[in-house]
Amino acid sequence: MTDMASLMEDRAAGSDAANLRKPVDWDSAHIARNIKKRYAAERRFKAYGLAAIMLALAALVMLGYSIVSKGYSAFVQTFVQIEITFDPATIDPDATRDPAVIGRANFDGLIKDALRARFPEVTSRSEKRKLYDIVSSGASYDLRERVLDNPSLIGQTRKVWLIAGDDFDMLNKGYISAETSEASRRLDDDQIGWFQSLTDSGAIEKRFHTRFFTNGDSREPELAGIWGAAVGSFYTLIVTLVLSFPIGVAAAIYLEEFAPKNRLTQVIEVNINNLAAVPSIVFGLLGLELYLNVMHLPRSAPVVGGLTLALMTLPTIIIAARAAIKAVPPSIRQAALGLGASPVQTVSHHVLPLAMPGILTGTIIGMAQALGETAPLLMIGMVAFIVDIPGSAMDAATVLPVQIYLWADSPERAFVEKTSAAIMVLLAFLILMNGLAVFLRKKFERKW
Repeated sequence: MTDMASLMEDRAAGSDAANLRKPVDWDSAHIARNIKKRYAAERRFKAYGLAAIMLALAALVMLGYSIVSKGYSAFVQTFVQIEITFDPATIDPDATRDPAVIGRANFDGLIKDALRARFPEVTSRSEKRKLYDIVSSGASYDLRERVLDNPSLIGQTRKVWLIAGDDFDMLNKGYISAETSEASRRLDDDQIGWFQSLTDSGAIEKRFHTRFFTNGDSREPELAGIWGAAVGSFYTLIVTLVLSFPIGVAAAIYLEEFAPKNRLTQVIEVNINNLAAVPSIVFGLLGLELYLNVMHLPRSAPVVGGLTLALMTLPTIIIAARAAIKAVPPSIRQAALGLGASPVQTVSHHVLPLAMPGILTGTIIGMAQALGETAPLLMIGMVAFIVDIPGSAMDAATVLPVQIYLWADSPERAFVEKTSAAIMVLLAFLILMNGLAVFLRKKFERKW
């Protein structure tokens, strides 16, 4: 029985082989249908890819439009023209022209006197408080600086342009509508009427908002700027670059050129690749414990932020540097060694200069990633409200992403445009840094 079954299996296998050897009758119509299906599938694949790209571009355009439409108005600010009497009795009663005496003068009172003189019908205390809101609380400091720069103003009456309060700025920019019911807006009918009177007399004007680029943070939206956060970001990135670049390049050179190929090296390489994918907040927790709790470095200082971001950026720089070094042809090394150069001379004089464009590209991309990070810096306390401009990496500071986070959490409507404008500035820096990386790669890249 076993032999009979084996014989039948052999016959079946032979029959299948014979069928496979038979020529297939491919007529021209069948071939044309197959080609048509293949071309149709290829067109569908291209259409899917094009649709995905168009969808991504549409989302990008919508995001950009949303940010720009909300943020462009932050680059202009409303100013109010008021006739100020620089009363000597208020500014410098003894006519000493002493800057210390002038600096202590009640300039806020001069502004209030000018507003009351402009609207004499306002008599009640509550109405006066509402009237004073037309001008920003920081206008008195501008007036003081003006008198300190030109003491001859004392005793004169001049028309002065002063920065308007945030609610009146929103009214002038159209974000607060007079058509809305009085209970649903921050300005009542009297305030809108006073502002309209100033507008009709030509005492309201929009100007480029230089304070946005020169001031630090403030509780008043019209006085808040990004300069303090920009300086904090600069110090933080300098610390990050100074630490991560030499260490990362040195580690890449050792692992690629000198490290023995053993289990320990493999473990190190695997861990470096894994660290590049670790969430950034983990590095923030490490920085919180190591730099603040153990080393007791100053909280909210750029040096701590730079140390923390250096840990996060190191894997990126090491991986990019290793790829650039590996891309240098072995013939370069062999030629240098054949002419008598030592391994160190080969790397420093030949391999490293040729790999430097790729290393710089990876470094700039790593720095751009560090510039946009928020989570690790929140963990180490760089979320504090900082008004002063930091003078060094050891001073308390914040950075642009954290400043955006703080403004986005503020209830005032004027901070919405500040948030979007700060995002525009941050995106401009990121695009500039990535563009620089592309330029360096195209400029110095060599084809082997």
